[in-house]
Amino acid sequence: MAKIQNVLFVTLGAFALSGCATVMNGPNQDLEVKSEPDGATAKLTNGYTCTTPCKVEVPRRNDMRVDIKKDGYKPTYVLVQSKLGGATFGNLIAGGIVGGLVDSSNGSSKKLSPNPVSVKLVAEGASGEEMLLDKKGKEMGTLAAHNDKVRVDVAKTIGNEAAGVPATGPAAAAAAEPAPPPPAPAPTGN
Repeated sequence: MAKIQNVLFVTLGAFALSGCATVMNGPNQDLEVKSEPDGATAKLTNGYTCTTPCKVEVPRRNDMRVDIKKDGYKPTYVLVQSKLGGATFGNLIAGGIVGGLVDSSNGSSKKLSPNPVSVKLVAEGASGEEMLLDKKGKEMGTLAAHNDKVRVDVAKTIGNEAAGVPATGPAAAAAAEPAPPPPAPAPTGN
């Protein structure tokens, strides 16, 4: 009976130490890439290439850029951000600090956003902007607005050029350097 209890204890301990998100999610995630119209070439910063619609398994912990091209349409790109998933704080409670550290180190506590990467392309010579679409194909907003929202954060991991940060200006400065520390309080005299 003692041997069974020891095996059970070791098994439960290993589960707790491995991190809940690692067990539930794994370090990789399927990233769906779609375009309107279908048949565009999607190239990810990690070197994967596929034809839309497609699904590619990629590490959860990596921000990336997905370039989308189709003959007769303006080429575009989508910045994909690796964000903390909702289960992170619950995992810290259930799995403790060690479980949280494991999940954090292998990226299991993160999720890629947007997913799916779904874009409505604009024909060459036509006016209008590329639109980011939700899972049901409804327009969520312009692709430019999405990229602008995450550009500085994503640039920290994939680089300014890949993130489309201008070579000069406030966005380039914010992406290139961390914020300076706040000034020290002025000494008070007595």
